[in-house]
Amino acid sequence: MLRVAGVASLEDLFAEIPAAARMKRPLELPPALPEGELLDHLRRLADKNAHADHMVSFLGAGAYDHEIPSVVWRLAGRAEFVTAYTPYQAEVMQGELQAAYEYQTMLCELTGMDVANASMYDGASALGEAAVMARDLTGRNRVVTSSAVHPHYREVLRTYTRHLGIEVTEVPHRDGVTPPGEIRAATGPETAAVMVQSPNAFGCIEQGAALAQVAHEAGALLIAAVAEPISLGLLRPPGDYGADIVAGEGQPLGNHLNYGGPYLGMLAARREFVRRMPGRLVGMTKDRDGRRGFVLTIQAREQHIKREKATSNICTNEALNALAAAVYMAALGPGGMRRVAEVNARRAHYAMERLTAVAGISRAFAAPVFNEFVLRTPLPPDQLNGRLAEAGFLGGLALGAWYPDLPDGWLVCVTEARTRGQIDAFVEAVKEAIVR
Repeated sequence: MLRVAGVASLEDLFAEIPAAARMKRPLELPPALPEGELLDHLRRLADKNAHADHMVSFLGAGAYDHEIPSVVWRLAGRAEFVTAYTPYQAEVMQGELQAAYEYQTMLCELTGMDVANASMYDGASALGEAAVMARDLTGRNRVVTSSAVHPHYREVLRTYTRHLGIEVTEVPHRDGVTPPGEIRAATGPETAAVMVQSPNAFGCIEQGAALAQVAHEAGALLIAAVAEPISLGLLRPPGDYGADIVAGEGQPLGNHLNYGGPYLGMLAARREFVRRMPGRLVGMTKDRDGRRGFVLTIQAREQHIKREKATSNICTNEALNALAAAVYMAALGPGGMRRVAEVNARRAHYAMERLTAVAGISRAFAAPVFNEFVLRTPLPPDQLNGRLAEAGFLGGLALGAWYPDLPDGWLVCVTEARTRGQIDAFVEAVKEAIVR
């Protein structure tokens, strides 16, 4: 290998790497194992994880344990689809291009928007890209975000905008939702967009129409973040209440939890904004013989145009995850999406009623919720979760690390994957954990 690379020694091969960055000792790896022993070793390591296959999960906060029909990965897992990369060659990739087109179409129907791209990295980066898009569309350099937007999304938003001259102003939530009056006070002639999430980081449903009105009165856009798209089977779509851009996470649409990724960034917008959308759009056309075909229609990125004219640094997408989402939405159809959403809401509200009947537990906020809700607990949430883990449950999220004003805040999630029996057992485990 050294001879082929044209260097005399291993030291010469790594000469470009600064000496301070190099490891000076052996890797200290154990001896190689036969394949069977290696697989057994890896299984033992994997079993040390507390995951949703072995424990009953009531944890959400942006990653949701939903039931996935077998047809989703039976189709998405076919060899001709198993790639995360973009279908560049239209003449040989019509199937994948059509799948992306179908995904875009169904995402538009779900969000109530005119146009959607063919997926992005994840929900947080989609929100960052939406902020840049709003800046380019309005010529303004300031975005106002609610503190009820997922903390990780806001963190990525600041990373995206830090070196682009975009100022991020944060407005605190009030009782778990975004107050329109304070958003109005924070907006001005330099505001490019108001950013809210619904259901938000507390699971509460925002007053979308009122917030859209406030944004538009200031000449700004409303960017709606959606971390739980299953909710749109039941709730009013963002496009209907006045959102201009929708940025969200598509993991709940047929994608497993996957230990935190890869996930699926969703981005949709009004028709007039299409040329400022990041990533790629797949379009449908006809050839000279009138036969239907699919092509990459718009991909405004620096690989194909001058860097200074690029609207985004999104360089690839999550095509396989988008395909799974398309199969999921197609398999359920509009009626199925609504039924799944209804089951989520019914079971979450049942769990909330039972948990708030436990002595010492109360709701933190009175706003309506979908499948997540914040409770105040008499036991520190981290300690409560530790005791629940011993009983086989992944408890809710302790909110104190994200929101210091909620040291006793516990964000519980209940999806359609949780049976009534599991909810009842969870409530009993919570009772025992508190009195222990």
